[in-house]
Amino acid sequence: MITWWASLSVLSKILWGVTLTATLVFIIQSILTFLGVDVDGATDFDVDASDLGGDLGGGINLYTFRNFVNFILGFGWTAILLKDSVQSKALLIIIATLVGIALVAIVMYLFRLLAKMQASGNIDVNTMAVGCTGRVYLTIPGERKGEGKVQITINESVREYQALTDGDTIKTDTPIKVVEVINESTLLVEELNSYIV
Repeated sequence: MITWWASLSVLSKILWGVTLTATLVFIIQSILTFLGVDVDGATDFDVDASDLGGDLGGGINLYTFRNFVNFILGFGWTAILLKDSVQSKALLIIIATLVGIALVAIVMYLFRLLAKMQASGNIDVNTMAVGCTGRVYLTIPGERKGEGKVQITINESVREYQALTDGDTIKTDTPIKVVEVINESTLLVEELNSYIV
């Protein structure tokens, strides 16, 4: 093992190091996700996705730590596995980049499907959500320029909804209050601090 590592070039060592780190983070994220722990809410990049074209609608944000890890995972393993087969370094980088992008797209699609499969249970969001408080899960662009996500507590149960705001952009982890139900899956919210005098 030591002999193999010593025989690698500096770039190969960096590629292996980054790829193995991304793999370890991916495994930890997966285990925590299956245990029901929300790992991505605390690690979202604090980026206004609507300005960068990263708001994909439906509360899906392109710029998350999970997507970054997935891209590095796809890129790194592809580059490692094909480096001896593909002679052109430029072609290898293109292939690895496409695989990384494809992995991000597949994982985002699967999470979107899982979100749609969540049953709302016996909660009537139209009558029970207004006035509830919670926290922003994905940044909400200001002046209804895009959707973010919030987690609110209804009947001692934490629920996740898409959210809009009429005010300024509300960043991840900011406390909010629901002021109106737009539809079954989308709420109009305001930053909770705006209610404090």
